[in-house]
Amino acid sequence: MKRMSRPGTIFVAAALATAGLAANLAWAQIDAAKSAVTATAKQIGVPMEGKFKKFDATLDFDPAKLATSSAKVEIDVSTFEIGDAETTKEVKGKDWFDAGKYPKAVFQSTSIKAGAAGKYDVAGKLTIKGKTVDVTVPATYKQENGSQVFDGVLPIKRTTFNIGDGEWKDTSVVADEVQIKFHLVTPAKKG
Repeated sequence: MKRMSRPGTIFVAAALATAGLAANLAWAQIDAAKSAVTATAKQIGVPMEGKFKKFDATLDFDPAKLATSSAKVEIDVSTFEIGDAETTKEVKGKDWFDAGKYPKAVFQSTSIKAGAAGKYDVAGKLTIKGKTVDVTVPATYKQENGSQVFDGVLPIKRTTFNIGDGEWKDTSVVADEVQIKFHLVTPAKKG
């Protein structure tokens, strides 16, 4: 079996798409310099984290108007990096993200509701590698220095999205569970 030094980063793309669903603002784009989407998976029991360098989100969030709030996040999976050039290249290939055929992972919210402990439950459809799945992610929201800030973690199973096909389907080397973490910040309002 072929071994990659850091295949867990492939899951970051899935995480990034999902992370976007928790960030909703008054029709705002995110501040890319202050925002981040990462994915963490375990390879032979060791956590491996990767990040997406390019993603975009359109957020329409008002805590007083949750029924009309929404979010759409698009992630360029070809920008996923895990630190090792060889592994980064492999995760963009057919067995993992297949970035040539499926260049984007997308999350589109379907509802946002008040959740437990001051969080919001953001439900929506997550599409990765051509497969769409219903997901719900708990997200926190706060206002900070004129910006809106959204944080959350969405656990997914990589095999649900056929991430890690072929010889990589074996979850004893690269775990099936992936944690998608996001920190989304909107530009500060002026004035």
